Amino acid sequence: MTKGRKNFSPSWYCFFLLAFFKLGCKQEKGSAVPENFPREENRKVSLLRQLPEGTQVPENMVWIPGGEFYRGALADDHMAMSHEKPTHKVAVDGFFMDIHEVTNAQFAEFVNETAYKTIAEQEIIWGEIQKQLPEGTAKPHDSILQPGSLVFKKSATSVQNLYDFSQWWQWTVGASWKHPDGPASSIVGKEAYPVVHIAFEDAQAYCHWAGRRLPTEAEWEYAARGGKYGQVYSWGNDSAQLARMANSWNGEFPVTNDLSDGFEGRAPVKSYPPNAFGLFDMAGNVWEWTGDWYHSNYYNELNKAGISVNPSGAETAYNAGNPYAVEKVIKGGSFLCNASYCASYRASARMATSIDSSLEHLGFRTVASLDMIQKGK
Repeated sequence: MTKGRKNFSPSWYCFFLLAFFKLGCKQEKGSAVPENFPREENRKVSLLRQLPEGTQVPENMVWIPGGEFYRGALADDHMAMSHEKPTHKVAVDGFFMDIHEVTNAQFAEFVNETAYKTIAEQEIIWGEIQKQLPEGTAKPHDSILQPGSLVFKKSATSVQNLYDFSQWWQWTVGASWKHPDGPASSIVGKEAYPVVHIAFEDAQAYCHWAGRRLPTEAEWEYAARGGKYGQVYSWGNDSAQLARMANSWNGEFPVTNDLSDGFEGRAPVKSYPPNAFGLFDMAGNVWEWTGDWYHSNYYNELNKAGISVNPSGAETAYNAGNPYAVEKVIKGGSFLCNASYCASYRASARMATSIDSSLEHLGFRTVASLDMIQKGK
């Protein structure tokens, strides 16, 4: 979340575990990439590039033509984090992608049909959580062990330590996708806003219902770049265009936001210009889940040999700075990203997030492979 993020201190680490409540079992480091991982050395890669003639594009999706690109941070990207490196060559088949993040209205339709209850709305059972935490972790007060999620809170004064997330994140009982700013808030009138407070399991459930899937990290970054692979941002290299092109934090984070981009918090989808593929909000607004496990050494291992073809992430989850976590990669940044704190509106930016986490600035969009659409006919 923060550029140059350092390891948690023991006291902050305990708060982190309690704030997010559920965290997976400790992972072994292992290899990030299985031995049979599809790679190509020097020969031409055979990809599905163009949409077959006569194939209909699903509503509110676009066809992303297959191709090759260099994933990861550019050499002259001074905001890049170490886990965005080294740059490595990737090839992906063509696929369909939602033109915008899944909205409150879309998620409500899913919930109305299925009676699904998100992680943030479910009862918290301490005995089950305790099994997944380091031995000796103290039980929080029962008043806190209630369904809820993390909500952003502005600071009244300047923050010197931008590594201490507790200064702007607040565990809020009753916060959920239906009450994104807390129990007194509502999504009435905000049907076109991206749905948030969505844990990985929630996004997967929606995808199953919709006949879609989450994008791989490679697909997401490839699509975000819009066919322009030598640029830091989805719109080019001009950071002065940020307020016009993306919903981010403009001002001193997390104290003042000058609203030069038109919004202080989340914005309705399609509020900013699309990229060259016709995709909206591939920078800023809310973070988006991918299907890939996060592994600290994944990019290094991919870089060892040739082109990686349709990579789908590490074989196992492993975060050297947070070894108890079971995390997926999220992409795109959010309305909280700021150059002084989190410049994750860059195309190469990535973050590791626990699969049970739900936050005010985390949502998702879906994709579909050609075979998924053909089977669904």
